[in-house]
Amino acid sequence: MKSLIRWCVSAVFVFPLLQAAQADTQDVTFLMPAPPNLPGFAPWIIAQQKGYYTQLGLRVNLVAAKGGVDVAKQVGAGNALFGAASGDVPVIVRANGVPVRNVAVLGTHGYTLLATDAAQHIDAIEQLRGKTVTVMSYSDSLYYALLASLRKAGLSKNDVTIQAAGPAGVWQLLADGKADAMAGSPDWVVNAQEAGRPLRLMPQAQMFDSMAQSILASDDAIAQHPDLVQKMVDGTLMGLRDILQDPAQAARTFAAAVPAYQGKEQKVEQVLGLYRQYVYGHQERLGEIQPQRVAESVRFFSEEGIVKSTLPTDEYFTNRFIGALPASQP
Repeated sequence: MKSLIRWCVSAVFVFPLLQAAQADTQDVTFLMPAPPNLPGFAPWIIAQQKGYYTQLGLRVNLVAAKGGVDVAKQVGAGNALFGAASGDVPVIVRANGVPVRNVAVLGTHGYTLLATDAAQHIDAIEQLRGKTVTVMSYSDSLYYALLASLRKAGLSKNDVTIQAAGPAGVWQLLADGKADAMAGSPDWVVNAQEAGRPLRLMPQAQMFDSMAQSILASDDAIAQHPDLVQKMVDGTLMGLRDILQDPAQAARTFAAAVPAYQGKEQKVEQVLGLYRQYVYGHQERLGEIQPQRVAESVRFFSEEGIVKSTLPTDEYFTNRFIGALPASQP
């Protein structure tokens, strides 16, 4: 009886606290450019799995859109508060009236890797002349990063055969020996290697230094819901920090959240290792957006005629939500 009384007394205090916590939890939709259960989206999956968003008062629903530009358009239209895309996407869409900005960028380099068939001994982008290079599509940031890298090497898209092969064909054609190179994400590099094709990765110094994945928010969200933007940025960067600190443990956390990868932790760790080395790098302030990188992106897209008009550099991003979390040396 005494224990029952103690339980009832405790419940008088605990239940209101639980109800208050639930009442303070905000449901938000976060759009992904592809299915969110991919290792490339590990910072978000890990943040969700480890309860970082919940601790901050968010209940995040990850929803797939149709590429980064579609993410930006839907966020700009108010269909979702946030989304993920290449950090270059606001440069492409904002001048066309889509009111989105980068509020954090997850890494120091672009996530486009240029992988080549190791048997062909291609060590420089100039050697791609006359070769076949696969991309996912002709309208996503991976394709634009390839064009910029070719241009940096003195080549144009007419000097190579660029084949849009979709999210599966982009790496399968390379793995099957039907393409010489691929402009793709670390996930696809590991897929091609797993299929038995030895690959070489083009050195970062030869690549156009595009931007990594970013968190997009609309101007309205930034102005009207800055607290939610801050929570989304902080929670996601906590997931990123876990990867930087311990990729092996991060891979296990990811696999626990995504049943399709249970038993494939080693593969996930390989993918995260590539992101850590080639994309995430080391940011002095985790998530910080570098103005000069944005300016370089604006210059490229303008000179290529991909965007018809440009805005001042600071119109494409804000760092006001960066700085709450210290960066960790990877």
